[in-house]
Amino acid sequence: MDARGKLAELARTQGSSLAALSRMLGRNTTYLQQYITKGSPRKLEEEDRRRLAQFFGVGESELGGPAAEISYERPGNWVDIPRLPLEASAGPGAVGAAEIPFDAFRFSRRWLREQRLEPGMLSSIRVMGDSMDPVLRDGDEILVDRTMRPFREGIHVVRLGEALHVKLLQAVPPDRLRLISKNPAYEPVEVLMSDIDVVGRVVWKGGRL
Repeated sequence: MDARGKLAELARTQGSSLAALSRMLGRNTTYLQQYITKGSPRKLEEEDRRRLAQFFGVGESELGGPAAEISYERPGNWVDIPRLPLEASAGPGAVGAAEIPFDAFRFSRRWLREQRLEPGMLSSIRVMGDSMDPVLRDGDEILVDRTMRPFREGIHVVRLGEALHVKLLQAVPPDRLRLISKNPAYEPVEVLMSDIDVVGRVVWKGGRL
């Protein structure tokens, strides 16, 4: 089986959409679909191949890399979720850095499936500030689900201008969102929906006791 066939098989058997995997790579949503069905690009970029090999737990050679490449094989019950060098402020706002993973958290594939979470749409970032105390504390790691779903109240990461925030969001009809801090020292803020980018919903947190 060639690299294209292998990638298609891995995505199918592990329930990952090609569009979500393309977004994980920072590519257009049709990138991997075109690679598999149209042969464009002719081969995967080295970094894309490496990240896909890590995600699926296979050797890079199975995705078109040299046979001598380091294997990332691991039990199929686990999946690595990238940690991004970003901070979502629970305070005045944090300016985002380049979204290039520097590490990963390993999650149970079964747990993600039970939570109806698509691995390719998840990433982890760090909380900065105290406005979400005691729910989220400074230094906590949060898992952000970027899957497009109908809005419902909950804790989300949002972008206002260039700054990232983590807040409890409430819809305020007809066209506004209320950004609420759990720490009572911070007043709620209302913004127009058109002025804010909802990056994703916070679905898990981890941190030191």
